[in-house]
Amino acid sequence: MITRPIAGLTGPVLTATVSVKPLVLSAPERGEDLHVRLTAPTIGTCLPVVVFAHGFGSDLDGYAPLADHWAAGGFVVIQATHLDSQRLALPVDDPRRPRMWRYRVQDMRRILDELSALEASVPGLDGRVDHTRIVAAGHSFGGQTAGILVGLRVTDPETGVAEDLSDARVMASIQLATAGKGGDELTPFAYDNLPWLRDQDFSHITAPGLVVAGDKDDLPLTTRGPAWTADPYTLSHGNKSLLTVHGGEHFLGGISGYRSAETTDENPDRVALVQQVTLAYLRHITGTDQTDWDNAQAALTENPLGHLESK
Repeated sequence: MITRPIAGLTGPVLTATVSVKPLVLSAPERGEDLHVRLTAPTIGTCLPVVVFAHGFGSDLDGYAPLADHWAAGGFVVIQATHLDSQRLALPVDDPRRPRMWRYRVQDMRRILDELSALEASVPGLDGRVDHTRIVAAGHSFGGQTAGILVGLRVTDPETGVAEDLSDARVMASIQLATAGKGGDELTPFAYDNLPWLRDQDFSHITAPGLVVAGDKDDLPLTTRGPAWTADPYTLSHGNKSLLTVHGGEHFLGGISGYRSAETTDENPDRVALVQQVTLAYLRHITGTDQTDWDNAQAALTENPLGHLESK
């Protein structure tokens, strides 16, 4: 894997990785076993963990530009195939569809519950994982999933109740190109077809987080335009950072996979920017190294590729 260098962002020396799939976790209540991919560096101990939630329709094989880069930088990356995946092709009238957002959170919690078993399933990894340093990350629909694990409250469209579904094992989050608040800012299409976006409350999020937003990410889900995807930064509390990717559309240059059909703004420089800043953030927030994050903050005050700010 070759990552294009971004001026001012040196980054750590990357190492070889191993990836194992499918690791299968029994999950009778979701109606399908949970299939998981685990990618990890071949060397190192006390490795922090990233649990990653894919965007709507994707699966455990997506987002290689991020998963491989984070693993090569010293992290154990765990990806699941959620029920909304095209790979599972649930029928339109499947009764689980209205609860897809909730099943995703349960998937992530199950991974954390079974972390020791997953670790032991990968040759050479057992005993090298730090279970106390866990970050939740996700893109698009997956960004909501990661946000819920650190305190985002979603009003259940079936019950009308907004529960606290956060998980104390998760120390921070990375939300990439994800949804903002709902209400009258949703388009009729989003209101009717994605009811879990109707009422999102970011005010309970106090864990540290990095939000990544493209300034050309004009989704058909909101009337507000690209600024909508910065809501997880502007409306949450605590120590937050926002990376705005200049010219970035929903897939931020191709983070779901180079040449993926859904990428409308394929750009290796944008992908490299997201790779390097997210890895720098992961190393910063887990206490692994501060240098890369300091470099990123200095390099991205005025930069044609993007802007990084914190509050």
